[in-house]
Amino acid sequence: MHANAWPICNNKSRTLGGHFDLDALNQSIAENEARMAEPHFWDDNVAAQQVIDDNNALKAKHDTFMELDQAVEDLAVTIELLEEDDDPEMAAQLDEEMTNTAKKLQSYRLTQLLDQPYDGNNAILEIHPGAGGTESQDWGQNLMRMYTRWAEQHQFKVDIVDYQAGDTAGLNSATLLISGTNAYGYLRSEKGVHRFVRISPFDSAGRRHTSFVSVDVMPELDDSVQVDLSPDDIKMEVFRSSGAGGQHINKTSSAVRLIHIPTGIVVSSQAQRSQFQNKATAMSMLKAKLYEREEQKKAEEKAKLEGTQLEIGWGSQIRSYVFQPYTMVKDHRTDYETGNAQAVLDGDLDPFIDAYLQWNLKQKNPD
Repeated sequence: MHANAWPICNNKSRTLGGHFDLDALNQSIAENEARMAEPHFWDDNVAAQQVIDDNNALKAKHDTFMELDQAVEDLAVTIELLEEDDDPEMAAQLDEEMTNTAKKLQSYRLTQLLDQPYDGNNAILEIHPGAGGTESQDWGQNLMRMYTRWAEQHQFKVDIVDYQAGDTAGLNSATLLISGTNAYGYLRSEKGVHRFVRISPFDSAGRRHTSFVSVDVMPELDDSVQVDLSPDDIKMEVFRSSGAGGQHINKTSSAVRLIHIPTGIVVSSQAQRSQFQNKATAMSMLKAKLYEREEQKKAEEKAKLEGTQLEIGWGSQIRSYVFQPYTMVKDHRTDYETGNAQAVLDGDLDPFIDAYLQWNLKQKNPD
Protein backbone atom coordinates (compact mmCIF):
# COMPACT_ATOMS: atom_id res chain seq x y z
CA MET A 1 0.00 0.00 0.00
CA HIS A 2 1.23 3.49 -0.84
CA ALA A 3 2.83 5.26 2.11
CA ASN A 4 0.68 8.36 1.57
CA ALA A 5 -2.62 6.47 1.54
CA TRP A 6 -3.58 7.14 5.13
CA PRO A 7 -2.87 10.90 5.32
CA ILE A 8 -5.10 11.65 2.33
CA CYS A 9 -8.06 9.84 3.80
CA ASN A 10 -7.64 10.88 7.41
CA ASN A 11 -9.23 14.32 6.80
CA LYS A 12 -12.95 14.73 6.38
CA SER A 13 -13.32 14.81 2.64
CA ARG A 14 -15.71 17.76 2.60
CA THR A 15 -12.76 20.09 3.18
CA LEU A 16 -10.08 18.20 1.22
CA GLY A 17 -7.57 19.59 3.66
CA GLY A 18 -8.40 23.25 2.99
CA HIS A 19 -10.96 25.98 3.57
CA PHE A 20 -13.86 25.52 1.19
CA ASP A 21 -17.40 26.88 1.52
CA LEU A 22 -19.45 24.74 -0.85
CA ASP A 23 -22.73 26.47 0.07
CA ALA A 24 -21.29 29.91 -0.71
CA LEU A 25 -19.93 28.62 -4.02
CA ASN A 26 -23.31 27.18 -5.01
CA GLN A 27 -24.99 30.45 -4.05
CA SER A 28 -22.59 32.46 -6.23
CA ILE A 29 -23.28 30.16 -9.19
CA ALA A 30 -27.04 30.49 -8.65
CA GLU A 31 -26.79 34.30 -8.47
CA ASN A 32 -24.80 34.45 -11.72
CA GLU A 33 -27.26 32.18 -13.50
CA ALA A 34 -30.14 34.37 -12.29
CA ARG A 35 -28.37 37.42 -13.79
CA MET A 36 -27.82 35.54 -17.04
CA ALA A 37 -31.56 34.85 -17.25
CA GLU A 38 -32.49 38.54 -16.96
CA PRO A 39 -33.99 40.04 -20.18
CA HIS A 40 -31.41 42.84 -20.49
CA PHE A 41 -28.39 40.70 -19.66
CA TRP A 42 -26.80 41.15 -23.11
CA ASP A 43 -27.24 44.93 -23.24
CA ASP A 44 -23.58 45.21 -22.20
CA ASN A 45 -21.74 42.48 -24.11
CA VAL A 46 -18.43 42.91 -22.28
CA ALA A 47 -20.03 42.78 -18.82
CA ALA A 48 -22.21 39.84 -19.84
CA GLN A 49 -19.24 37.85 -21.10
CA GLN A 50 -17.38 38.58 -17.86
CA VAL A 51 -20.28 37.13 -15.83
CA ILE A 52 -20.31 34.03 -18.03
CA ASP A 53 -16.54 33.57 -17.73
CA ASP A 54 -16.67 34.02 -13.95
CA ASN A 55 -19.51 31.54 -13.66
CA ASN A 56 -17.71 28.97 -15.79
CA ALA A 57 -14.68 29.31 -13.48
CA LEU A 58 -16.91 28.82 -10.42
CA LYS A 59 -18.53 25.76 -11.98
CA ALA A 60 -15.12 24.28 -12.80
CA LYS A 61 -14.08 24.86 -9.18
CA HIS A 62 -17.27 23.18 -7.97
CA ASP A 63 -16.87 20.20 -10.30
CA THR A 64 -13.22 19.72 -9.33
CA PHE A 65 -14.12 19.76 -5.65
CA MET A 66 -16.90 17.21 -6.10
CA GLU A 67 -14.68 14.90 -8.19
CA LEU A 68 -11.91 15.00 -5.61
CA ASP A 69 -14.40 14.59 -2.79
CA GLN A 70 -15.72 11.42 -4.43
CA ALA A 71 -12.20 10.15 -5.16
CA VAL A 72 -11.17 10.53 -1.50
CA GLU A 73 -14.33 8.74 -0.33
CA ASP A 74 -13.68 5.89 -2.80
CA LEU A 75 -10.12 5.54 -1.50
CA ALA A 76 -11.38 5.38 2.08
CA VAL A 77 -13.81 2.60 1.13
CA THR A 78 -11.04 0.66 -0.63
CA ILE A 79 -8.81 0.93 2.43
CA GLU A 80 -11.60 -0.45 4.63
CA LEU A 81 -12.04 -3.38 2.24
CA LEU A 82 -8.33 -4.13 2.32
CA GLU A 83 -8.37 -4.15 6.10
CA GLU A 84 -10.93 -6.94 5.91
CA ASP A 85 -9.37 -8.80 2.98
CA ASP A 86 -5.73 -8.29 1.94
CA ASP A 87 -6.18 -8.54 -1.83
CA PRO A 88 -2.82 -7.91 -3.60
CA GLU A 89 -4.51 -6.85 -6.85
CA MET A 90 -6.77 -4.39 -5.05
CA ALA A 91 -3.79 -3.08 -3.06
CA ALA A 92 -1.84 -2.45 -6.27
CA GLN A 93 -4.81 -0.62 -7.77
CA LEU A 94 -5.16 1.46 -4.60
CA ASP A 95 -1.49 2.42 -4.79
CA GLU A 96 -1.94 3.73 -8.34
CA GLU A 97 -5.17 5.58 -7.55
CA MET A 98 -3.60 7.06 -4.41
CA THR A 99 -0.69 8.49 -6.44
CA ASN A 100 -3.04 10.02 -9.02
CA THR A 101 -5.37 11.46 -6.38
CA ALA A 102 -2.45 12.91 -4.43
CA LYS A 103 -1.29 14.79 -7.52
CA LYS A 104 -4.80 16.12 -8.16
CA LEU A 105 -5.14 17.17 -4.51
CA GLN A 106 -1.83 19.04 -4.66
CA SER A 107 -3.00 20.90 -7.76
CA TYR A 108 -6.35 21.66 -6.12
CA ARG A 109 -4.72 23.00 -2.95
CA LEU A 110 -2.48 25.18 -5.09
CA THR A 111 -5.49 26.79 -6.80
CA GLN A 112 -7.00 27.50 -3.36
CA LEU A 113 -4.07 29.85 -2.71
CA LEU A 114 -4.81 32.02 -5.75
CA ASP A 115 -6.46 35.12 -4.33
CA GLN A 116 -5.55 37.95 -6.71
CA PRO A 117 -8.16 39.46 -9.09
CA TYR A 118 -6.51 38.23 -12.29
CA ASP A 119 -4.94 35.00 -11.09
CA GLY A 120 -7.15 33.02 -13.47
CA ASN A 121 -5.87 34.92 -16.53
CA ASN A 122 -3.26 34.07 -19.12
CA ALA A 123 0.26 35.27 -18.32
CA ILE A 124 2.58 37.58 -20.25
CA LEU A 125 6.12 36.63 -19.25
CA GLU A 126 9.16 38.73 -20.22
CA ILE A 127 12.79 37.63 -19.98
CA HIS A 128 15.56 40.26 -19.89
CA PRO A 129 19.23 39.24 -19.43
CA GLY A 130 21.33 41.55 -17.29
CA ALA A 131 24.91 42.70 -17.76
CA GLY A 132 27.25 39.89 -18.64
CA GLY A 133 26.94 39.44 -22.39
CA THR A 134 26.84 35.88 -23.69
CA GLU A 135 26.64 34.33 -20.21
CA SER A 136 23.48 36.20 -19.23
CA GLN A 137 21.95 35.79 -22.68
CA ASP A 138 22.48 32.03 -22.55
CA TRP A 139 20.96 31.96 -19.05
CA GLY A 140 17.94 33.81 -20.45
CA GLN A 141 17.56 31.07 -23.07
CA ASN A 142 17.70 28.44 -20.31
CA LEU A 143 14.92 30.22 -18.40
CA MET A 144 12.79 30.42 -21.52
CA ARG A 145 13.19 26.67 -21.95
CA MET A 146 12.34 26.11 -18.26
CA TYR A 147 9.09 28.07 -18.45
CA THR A 148 8.15 26.44 -21.75
CA ARG A 149 8.69 22.97 -20.26
CA TRP A 150 6.66 23.90 -17.17
CA ALA A 151 3.80 25.21 -19.32
CA GLU A 152 3.78 22.11 -21.53
CA GLN A 153 3.60 19.87 -18.45
CA HIS A 154 0.43 21.73 -17.44
CA GLN A 155 -1.07 21.60 -20.94
CA PHE A 156 -0.74 25.38 -21.29
CA LYS A 157 -0.22 26.96 -24.69
CA VAL A 158 2.99 28.95 -25.23
CA ASP A 159 3.27 31.66 -27.91
CA ILE A 160 6.53 33.51 -28.49
CA VAL A 161 5.22 37.05 -28.88
CA ASP A 162 8.62 38.68 -29.26
CA TYR A 163 12.16 37.29 -29.46
CA GLN A 164 15.48 39.07 -29.92
CA ALA A 165 18.41 36.70 -30.38
CA GLY A 166 21.65 37.17 -28.45
CA ASP A 167 24.81 38.39 -30.11
CA THR A 168 26.60 35.02 -29.89
CA ALA A 169 24.21 32.66 -28.10
CA GLY A 170 20.99 32.80 -26.13
CA LEU A 171 18.63 35.77 -26.27
CA ASN A 172 18.63 39.52 -25.78
CA SER A 173 14.97 39.51 -24.73
CA ALA A 174 11.87 37.36 -25.08
CA THR A 175 8.18 37.75 -24.40
CA LEU A 176 5.96 34.67 -23.97
CA LEU A 177 2.18 34.51 -23.81
CA ILE A 178 1.32 31.49 -21.68
CA SER A 179 -2.35 30.65 -22.04
CA GLY A 180 -4.31 28.47 -19.61
CA THR A 181 -6.48 28.68 -16.52
CA ASN A 182 -4.55 30.27 -13.60
CA ALA A 183 -1.38 30.75 -15.67
CA TYR A 184 -0.81 34.22 -14.21
CA GLY A 185 -1.71 33.11 -10.69
CA TYR A 186 1.02 30.49 -10.77
CA LEU A 187 3.67 32.43 -12.67
CA ARG A 188 3.49 35.66 -10.66
CA SER A 189 5.81 33.80 -8.28
CA GLU A 190 8.55 34.14 -10.94
CA LYS A 191 8.74 37.93 -11.07
CA GLY A 192 12.19 39.17 -10.11
CA VAL A 193 15.87 38.48 -10.71
CA HIS A 194 17.10 34.89 -11.23
CA ARG A 195 20.79 34.23 -10.42
CA PHE A 196 22.74 31.45 -12.16
CA VAL A 197 26.14 30.07 -11.07
CA ARG A 198 28.05 27.53 -13.20
CA ILE A 199 31.28 26.68 -14.98
CA SER A 200 30.90 28.61 -18.22
CA PRO A 201 30.89 26.61 -21.46
CA PHE A 202 31.96 29.88 -23.15
CA ASP A 203 35.09 30.31 -21.00
CA SER A 204 38.12 28.45 -22.38
CA ALA A 205 39.73 28.66 -18.91
CA GLY A 206 36.77 26.80 -17.35
CA ARG A 207 36.06 29.45 -14.75
CA ARG A 208 32.90 29.82 -12.68
CA HIS A 209 30.53 32.60 -13.77
CA THR A 210 27.51 34.24 -12.14
CA SER A 211 24.73 35.55 -14.39
CA PHE A 212 21.53 37.47 -13.73
CA VAL A 213 18.26 37.60 -15.66
CA SER A 214 15.14 39.63 -14.84
CA VAL A 215 11.73 38.07 -15.33
CA ASP A 216 8.54 40.14 -15.40
CA VAL A 217 5.07 38.62 -15.32
CA MET A 218 1.73 40.33 -16.01
CA PRO A 219 -1.84 39.14 -16.49
CA GLU A 220 -3.31 39.35 -19.99
CA LEU A 221 -6.27 41.70 -19.65
CA ASP A 222 -9.54 41.74 -21.59
CA ASP A 223 -11.76 44.68 -22.55
CA SER A 224 -13.54 44.63 -19.19
CA VAL A 225 -10.44 46.20 -17.58
CA GLN A 226 -10.27 49.94 -18.19
CA VAL A 227 -6.82 51.51 -18.57
CA ASP A 228 -6.27 55.21 -19.34
CA LEU A 229 -4.53 54.98 -22.71
CA SER A 230 -4.50 57.94 -25.11
CA PRO A 231 -3.54 57.30 -28.77
CA ASP A 232 -1.57 60.58 -28.71
CA ASP A 233 0.74 59.08 -26.06
CA ILE A 234 1.74 56.12 -28.23
CA LYS A 235 4.46 56.03 -30.86
CA MET A 236 4.38 53.05 -33.23
CA GLU A 237 7.36 51.62 -35.09
CA VAL A 238 7.33 48.72 -37.55
CA PHE A 239 10.14 46.30 -38.42
CA ARG A 240 10.72 42.95 -40.05
CA SER A 241 9.87 40.05 -37.80
CA SER A 242 11.83 36.83 -37.31
CA GLY A 243 11.24 33.68 -35.34
CA ALA A 244 13.21 32.53 -32.31
CA GLY A 245 16.81 32.12 -33.33
CA GLY A 246 16.38 34.23 -36.47
CA GLN A 247 14.47 31.84 -38.69
CA HIS A 248 11.26 32.65 -40.64
CA ILE A 249 12.39 36.15 -41.53
CA ASN A 250 9.60 38.16 -43.13
CA LYS A 251 10.18 40.30 -46.21
CA THR A 252 7.55 42.79 -45.05
CA SER A 253 7.59 44.97 -41.93
CA SER A 254 4.80 43.24 -40.02
CA ALA A 255 6.33 43.39 -36.52
CA VAL A 256 5.18 46.25 -34.30
CA ARG A 257 6.90 48.17 -31.50
CA LEU A 258 4.85 50.54 -29.33
CA ILE A 259 6.43 53.23 -27.18
CA HIS A 260 4.34 54.84 -24.43
CA ILE A 261 5.79 58.36 -24.40
CA PRO A 262 4.76 59.47 -20.86
CA THR A 263 6.26 56.41 -19.14
CA GLY A 264 8.88 55.23 -21.63
CA ILE A 265 7.39 51.71 -21.62
CA VAL A 266 8.26 49.78 -24.80
CA VAL A 267 6.49 46.62 -26.02
CA SER A 268 6.95 44.60 -29.21
CA SER A 269 5.07 41.85 -31.02
CA GLN A 270 6.23 39.88 -34.04
CA ALA A 271 4.42 36.57 -33.55
CA GLN A 272 1.38 37.35 -35.68
CA ARG A 273 1.23 37.26 -39.47
CA SER A 274 -0.06 40.77 -40.03
CA GLN A 275 0.90 44.21 -38.78
CA PHE A 276 -2.70 44.71 -37.60
CA GLN A 277 -2.60 41.56 -35.44
CA ASN A 278 0.81 42.43 -34.01
CA LYS A 279 -0.40 45.92 -33.12
CA ALA A 280 -3.40 44.43 -31.28
CA THR A 281 -1.11 42.07 -29.33
CA ALA A 282 1.31 44.88 -28.50
CA MET A 283 -1.58 47.09 -27.32
CA SER A 284 -2.72 44.29 -25.01
CA MET A 285 0.80 44.04 -23.58
CA LEU A 286 1.06 47.81 -23.12
CA LYS A 287 -2.29 47.83 -21.36
CA ALA A 288 -1.08 45.10 -18.99
CA LYS A 289 2.13 47.00 -18.22
CA LEU A 290 0.29 50.25 -17.49
CA TYR A 291 -2.22 48.44 -15.31
CA GLU A 292 0.61 46.77 -13.40
CA ARG A 293 2.33 50.13 -12.97
CA GLU A 294 -0.81 51.68 -11.46
CA GLU A 295 -1.35 48.71 -9.13
CA GLN A 296 2.27 49.00 -7.97
CA LYS A 297 1.76 52.69 -7.18
CA LYS A 298 -1.37 51.90 -5.16
CA ALA A 299 0.46 49.17 -3.25
CA GLU A 300 3.35 51.52 -2.46
CA GLU A 301 0.99 54.25 -1.21
CA LYS A 302 -0.90 51.73 0.91
CA ALA A 303 2.36 50.40 2.38
CA LYS A 304 3.47 53.95 3.29
CA LEU A 305 0.19 54.66 5.09
CA GLU A 306 0.34 51.36 6.96
CA GLY A 307 4.06 51.60 7.65
CA THR A 308 4.67 48.15 6.22
CA GLN A 309 7.55 46.79 4.15
CA LEU A 310 6.46 46.22 0.57
CA GLU A 311 7.80 43.15 -1.20
CA ILE A 312 9.89 44.24 -4.16
CA GLY A 313 9.44 41.94 -7.15
CA TRP A 314 11.06 43.57 -10.16
CA GLY A 315 14.76 44.18 -9.63
CA SER A 316 15.14 41.99 -6.55
CA GLN A 317 16.99 38.68 -6.50
CA ILE A 318 14.38 36.02 -5.80
CA ARG A 319 16.10 32.73 -6.63
CA SER A 320 19.56 31.24 -7.12
CA TYR A 321 20.36 28.31 -9.42
CA VAL A 322 23.77 26.93 -8.47
CA PHE A 323 25.61 24.27 -10.49
CA GLN A 324 29.12 24.86 -9.13
CA PRO A 325 30.68 24.01 -6.65
CA TYR A 326 27.46 22.15 -5.67
CA THR A 327 23.98 21.83 -7.17
CA MET A 328 21.09 23.62 -5.54
CA VAL A 329 18.16 25.87 -6.40
CA LYS A 330 17.00 28.10 -3.55
CA ASP A 331 14.21 30.67 -3.36
CA HIS A 332 15.35 33.57 -1.17
CA ARG A 333 11.81 34.61 -0.19
CA THR A 334 10.51 31.28 1.02
CA ASP A 335 13.82 29.48 1.74
CA TYR A 336 12.50 26.49 -0.22
CA GLU A 337 15.37 24.65 -1.90
CA THR A 338 16.19 21.47 -3.76
CA GLY A 339 19.40 19.72 -4.76
CA ASN A 340 17.91 18.54 -8.05
CA ALA A 341 18.74 21.67 -10.04
CA GLN A 342 18.46 19.97 -13.41
CA ALA A 343 14.86 18.92 -12.71
CA VAL A 344 13.98 22.56 -12.01
CA LEU A 345 15.51 23.67 -15.32
CA ASP A 346 13.46 20.90 -16.94
CA GLY A 347 10.27 22.57 -15.67
CA ASP A 348 9.76 21.19 -12.15
CA LEU A 349 8.61 24.53 -10.71
CA ASP A 350 5.48 23.52 -8.82
CA PRO A 351 7.17 23.09 -5.40
CA PHE A 352 8.57 26.62 -5.71
CA ILE A 353 5.20 28.01 -6.81
CA ASP A 354 3.46 26.25 -3.93
CA ALA A 355 6.01 27.55 -1.40
CA TYR A 356 5.67 31.10 -2.77
CA LEU A 357 1.86 31.11 -2.63
CA GLN A 358 1.95 29.78 0.95
CA TRP A 359 4.56 32.40 1.90
CA ASN A 360 2.65 35.20 0.17
CA LEU A 361 -0.52 34.27 2.06
CA LYS A 362 1.36 34.45 5.37
CA GLN A 363 2.81 37.84 4.42
CA LYS A 364 -0.72 39.19 3.99
CA ASN A 365 -2.11 37.43 7.06
CA PRO A 366 0.78 37.20 9.55
CA ASP A 367 -1.55 36.19 12.39
